[in-house]
Amino acid sequence: MTDWLGLTGRPALVVGAGGLGGASAVALAAAGARVLLADVDADRLESVRRDAKEAGADLETAEADLSTAPACRALVGEAADRLGGLDVFLHAVGRNVRRPVLDLGDDDWSEIVNLNLSTAYWSGQAAGRVMTANGYGRMVFCSSVSGLLAHPHHAPYAATKGGLNQLLRVMAREWAPCGVTVNAVAPGYIETGLTRAYLDADGHREALTALVPAGRLGRPEEVADAVTFLASDRAAFVTGQILYIDGGRVLV
Repeated sequence: MTDWLGLTGRPALVVGAGGLGGASAVALAAAGARVLLADVDADRLESVRRDAKEAGADLETAEADLSTAPACRALVGEAADRLGGLDVFLHAVGRNVRRPVLDLGDDDWSEIVNLNLSTAYWSGQAAGRVMTANGYGRMVFCSSVSGLLAHPHHAPYAATKGGLNQLLRVMAREWAPCGVTVNAVAPGYIETGLTRAYLDADGHREALTALVPAGRLGRPEEVADAVTFLASDRAAFVTGQILYIDGGRVLV
């Protein structure tokens, strides 16, 4: 079978084994990439490894707490050593705290900014050093429709996703001459294991579905498909873009 995507044998680091990161790691491995998946949760890593085996693929894992700059840089170095290089990088780390602005504490702000945005900068910078030196790279970040839309009770999350969108555009501008592309997927309302409890409570599922022109919530695999494309040779001339995977949510 022809390797249409050009991912066979490509060393790939995926940071974050939650719903979207895990699904993307499995998709990349199934497409032939040599994937190292990193997360702070060992059980989550093992769950994704099992999913990959069920899909007829395999991936390596690394348990890592990426809350500091040295830890992020150390992980990128470990990935490059274990995989023999680094051609693909996906940052899929993040969480939300749903409170009105006036109810947020200083720790709420600091923790979300550190996890969602600072880890993207630290790990992305480290991956960029490897990729620009090698003259090839595909970098993808998980953003969100919240980086564009003003959802209530999303202030730190929305701020980090908007900041992430601009960060990746600057990275894309600086690294394009080196053969490195930098893009983001921006999911809308996706049902994952991490969001299911929230969706099942207080009519949230119905309320959010009503906002989507497609009339349904998204699936992690649909985001993973977009990640796989952006990580492939087929996306060589795509950089600095935010690809909305949202069933039309940002249109209304």
